[in-house]
Amino acid sequence: MNPVKALETHGQAVWLDFLARGFVARGELAKLIDADGVKGVTSNPAIFEKAIGSSDEYDASVARALRQGDRPVADLFEAVAVEDIQNAADVLRPVYDATDGGDGYVSLEVSPYLANDAKGTIAEAKRLWKDVGRRNLMVKVPATGEGLPAIEALIAEGISINVTLLFSQEVYRAVAEAYLAGLERLVAKGGDPSRVASVASFFVSRIDTSVDKELDEKIARANDPSEKGRLAALKGKVAIANAKMAYQDYKNLFAGARWEKLAVKGAKPQRLLWASTGTKNKDYSDVLYVEELIGPNTINTVPPPTLDAFRDHGKLRDSLEENVEDARRVLEELERSGISLEAITAELVVDGVKLFADAADKLYGAVAHKRATVLSGGIDSQKLALADGLGKAVAKSTEEWRAAARIRRLWQKDKSIWTGDDENKWLGWLDSPAKADIADYEDFARRVQGQKFTDAVVLGMGGSSLGPEVLAETFPPKAGFPKLHVLDSTDPAQVRSMEKTVNIAKTLFIVSSKSGGTTEPNAMKDYFYDRVAKAIGKDKAGHRFIAVTDPGSSLEKTAHKQGFARVFFGEPTIGGRYSVLSPFGLVPAAAAGIDVRALVTNALAMVRSCGADVPPHENPGVQLGLAMGLAGLQGRDKVTIFSSKKVADFGAWAEQLIAESTGKEGKGLIPIDGETIGEPSVYGDDRFFIDLRTEGEIDAAHDDKLEALEAAGHPVVRIVMQSIDHLGQEFFRFELATAVAGAMLGINPFNQPDVESAKIKTRELTSAFEKTGKLPAETPVVSSAEADLYTDEQNAAEIRRAGGNGDLNSWIRAHLSRSNSGDYVALLAYIERDGAHIAALQDMRLKVRDARHLATCAEFGPRFLHSTGQTYKGGPDNGVFLQITADENKDLKVPGQKASFGVIKAAQARGDFDVLTERGRRALRVHLKGDLAAGLKALDAAIAAALN
Repeated sequence: MNPVKALETHGQAVWLDFLARGFVARGELAKLIDADGVKGVTSNPAIFEKAIGSSDEYDASVARALRQGDRPVADLFEAVAVEDIQNAADVLRPVYDATDGGDGYVSLEVSPYLANDAKGTIAEAKRLWKDVGRRNLMVKVPATGEGLPAIEALIAEGISINVTLLFSQEVYRAVAEAYLAGLERLVAKGGDPSRVASVASFFVSRIDTSVDKELDEKIARANDPSEKGRLAALKGKVAIANAKMAYQDYKNLFAGARWEKLAVKGAKPQRLLWASTGTKNKDYSDVLYVEELIGPNTINTVPPPTLDAFRDHGKLRDSLEENVEDARRVLEELERSGISLEAITAELVVDGVKLFADAADKLYGAVAHKRATVLSGGIDSQKLALADGLGKAVAKSTEEWRAAARIRRLWQKDKSIWTGDDENKWLGWLDSPAKADIADYEDFARRVQGQKFTDAVVLGMGGSSLGPEVLAETFPPKAGFPKLHVLDSTDPAQVRSMEKTVNIAKTLFIVSSKSGGTTEPNAMKDYFYDRVAKAIGKDKAGHRFIAVTDPGSSLEKTAHKQGFARVFFGEPTIGGRYSVLSPFGLVPAAAAGIDVRALVTNALAMVRSCGADVPPHENPGVQLGLAMGLAGLQGRDKVTIFSSKKVADFGAWAEQLIAESTGKEGKGLIPIDGETIGEPSVYGDDRFFIDLRTEGEIDAAHDDKLEALEAAGHPVVRIVMQSIDHLGQEFFRFELATAVAGAMLGINPFNQPDVESAKIKTRELTSAFEKTGKLPAETPVVSSAEADLYTDEQNAAEIRRAGGNGDLNSWIRAHLSRSNSGDYVALLAYIERDGAHIAALQDMRLKVRDARHLATCAEFGPRFLHSTGQTYKGGPDNGVFLQITADENKDLKVPGQKASFGVIKAAQARGDFDVLTERGRRALRVHLKGDLAAGLKALDAAIAAALN
């Protein structure tokens, strides 16, 4: 008779420790049931990983599931796994019926990530039980400290449980107690215990592997031959002895009055299931852990090779109750040898959880890869070309992040990923796309459309303005909706220009400020509210205004007082620079008629690609963040962003995100936006390049230069968007990447400690103006017909030593001469941000880059104060700053305030500069006199002369 099938005559059931789709579909499981009497199937993450990751037989199932809608990787795996479990359960159902529910089970494990989470385990087990919908399912729950109460609770709910990762007799007794207590709870509330089953999966071979290792170490140290022999005699014996003693416990636990009270109601005993029965030591018989553990009312779950081996040469005998006293003596001898079985089994539980978690990582990585392949047309691509040193560092950190479960912990809002400060309070952006009230945004869009507005203007700064600006610059105006504009400046000419651009009487103003107390949006709101009131009447003016702010802010109070049409509330746990996929970005998008549903839906595809269940090696946000952070630590801290024509403004948003998040405590990444691509010769070895474009945008000259940069050893990241509709994907990718980069740099990426310093200086200056009617006097270090130059004593002395004398050219030359390899030069212009001025600064910066091979920044104030200003003041001291101010051609009053826009801007410039010099930065301020265009030409000429 077939030895496998004959096991049933000894009271032992054989279950198969294997499952795969084709195996069931081809009828191979059914054949084993008929030929070998197989009575059940067990699965685990490692089994599924091998089945899914090493074949294409799941590709169609994954694609079919995704056609019903995209979903997180864990949910996608579950959909596939549930189908497998259902199919196997259906094949085994006749066994279940024939044995009255004694056998015929298929086991599906709760996520190993929940091994130490009782509530999470209970919730997932209930869901799996419901989703599979088969009476002959067993949900696998590990015998951890948190698993035990979960086991009791689930049994009490009438759910059949396979208790896994069981190694010690003591824990087995606790598992049996949890089962009994659960049954008692079930009966107490009128449940039927006959419909519940449980097995206790007692692991075997792993014990011998660990014990034998310690025995070998002791044998090697022993000098007495008899002691060596005594120790050697224990090898390969402990696991079986341990199992035999557990079986003795089983007989005692499921006997007596307590058990009989349950048994008469139909309860089934919780049988011992011998697990990990494949032999790992080649010196032992390949059927050792089957032949030595045969006994009534037990189960042996075997992998296919062990099943084949036992069928071929297995020997049958009732071995489980043989030599029980010898088994007891083996355990006593082990203890006498100084080897703690208790310690070994405790460690094996920890290792087992880790091994299953590692397998789950591989499994989810395989599923993530298949998802990305199926959705390749729906997810923007990312390719990292990293030189060996950086590439190896990223690979090493990728494994460290996986082993430490850091991406899961990040999603769990574990602040220890960063500095342990208050990072957990600022992670609302992780789920803001999923929480977006799309129907409300669509209703708002219809209302805006019905008002026949010609324009919509966002009045905000930093995170409140830069995200909406990307949307305004990327998406074309939509018929029937207002054209979206953004004003983020106190420059009088820029405010006046916006006023001339729009039809005041038909414009919707979106006042956007998290705190409600930011100077610039309040001044801009006061100005345009006054203009609207004069145009349509004060009683109607509020109807033209929308507020986006955090609950309880001063802006909310103002909005109610002035009768704003609506107040949208932001999420207080989202910082401004991470807020574009929250109301701060979605309200302007809806107002402009941008398809918010498509924007958010596409963003969610990237959220899922970067999810907690996507291991670091398949997680695009983690990969980009690790590369950025590690590049920065290796000295490549100038993150240079090239954005193609269709998404040209994206870099300005990313610039703020990266700079304000990472630039602090003397550390950080310096984002470089707006530099056109050059030949490799104009760059130092401090660059990290990111190239962003939409599919179909072809620029052969640009591509040739990008390839040349890669060939020269520079790290290059290429991101290709499917279309501008995927902008939300890139917002989220960069948010997660920046958070990961912050962790690598060892900083809190959600605070901005140095932004407030400039605000304090500005308030001091404006307060002085309110009292005296003028800003405090200041004395230039050099004065000429075209410009006055300002700096502190230390900078002035250094510039003079470098050759600065009495004219603009010499001071510019001397100032720029202080820049060194690895530095960057930043032009900070407090002038109107228009096409002519952008071009003028661009020309200057490229002269510096090409001549000095330095990274350059061209910024406009006060806009950059809420963006890159943080890293200029708090980041690494490798910046050389040239601030540009100018005479105000025509100032503009702010209604209700003594300080005009020009005064506010001047105070901001001076406050910013004062903080730079107080921090010891290399800074020089050039105040241009008279005609601004002529002054910029003179400055350009001075820079050109300095570089010759």
